[in-house]
Amino acid sequence: MEFTWVKIPYSLLTLFIVINYGLLMTALIAKIGARVGRRYGIPIYQNYIDLLKNYALRSAITHGVMFYLGPVFRLSGGVGLLLFVPTIYGSMMFSNLSFAGDLILALYFIFFGSLGMALGAGESGHPYSAIGVSRGLSQVTTSELPLALAVFAVALQYQTLSITDIVAAQQGSILNWTLFTNPLAVVAAMFAFLGSMMRPPFDVVLAPQEIPIGPPTEYHSSYLALMQTNRVIFPIAKIVIYMNLFFGGATSWPVFFIKVFLIYMVSVFVGVAFPRFRVEQSIRWFLIWAVPIGILAIVLV
Repeated sequence: MEFTWVKIPYSLLTLFIVINYGLLMTALIAKIGARVGRRYGIPIYQNYIDLLKNYALRSAITHGVMFYLGPVFRLSGGVGLLLFVPTIYGSMMFSNLSFAGDLILALYFIFFGSLGMALGAGESGHPYSAIGVSRGLSQVTTSELPLALAVFAVALQYQTLSITDIVAAQQGSILNWTLFTNPLAVVAAMFAFLGSMMRPPFDVVLAPQEIPIGPPTEYHSSYLALMQTNRVIFPIAKIVIYMNLFFGGATSWPVFFIKVFLIYMVSVFVGVAFPRFRVEQSIRWFLIWAVPIGILAIVLV
């Protein structure tokens, strides 16, 4: 128990580093996307200004308790996912609050935030909230299915549910990475990764250019700031899971920054190269391509 309490300050330090890295990286990626479209893009520091401004605002509008707990649940999913998985392998300071069997908890945290936002949207009173909930949960469920299959294949391969043990099994050589020892599981997981990042062609849930509704419009002031904070934490937390399970983990912060950026860029490249899917198209794509590959990865293991 004493050892766990000692790790809490270092876990908070990990959270502080990831928030700042996420703010800078998401702004950089937005600028990259703008340059692809021959626009200038936002300044690198714009996310800091937006976040501080929204945290300073207050709202007198009341929609019900669950509506305002939605962003809290969303942020809890991102923060919990980051704090309960090891960030730097071999470092007692940055192993965070990980424990044996933490892989199962990570899968729960990935889906937790989406359920919280669905409950919050349901109490918003907006006539189209049900459309957003059905879109979001349908796509998230089908995109998480190949990830779950890939995770089961990796757990069977390494005979453990500990993320630290899985990273340890991949040390010694780049050829020990799951990317090379179980490529089918990695392919299925990366297909799921594209859907979970909510970038084109799988961003129809938000549809920012088409539908003037949804969380960015319904939520405001400090509640919107909570969602913005999660938007910089949750993608990196998911990438940490992918990095640990499939790409050998990170043994230092420079390696962490490089691997997270490169994995993030996979979704960015696909996003600027392909148009948006409709909901039924994205669901069909996951069921036809990603899920069979995940099943085949388990069968081969």
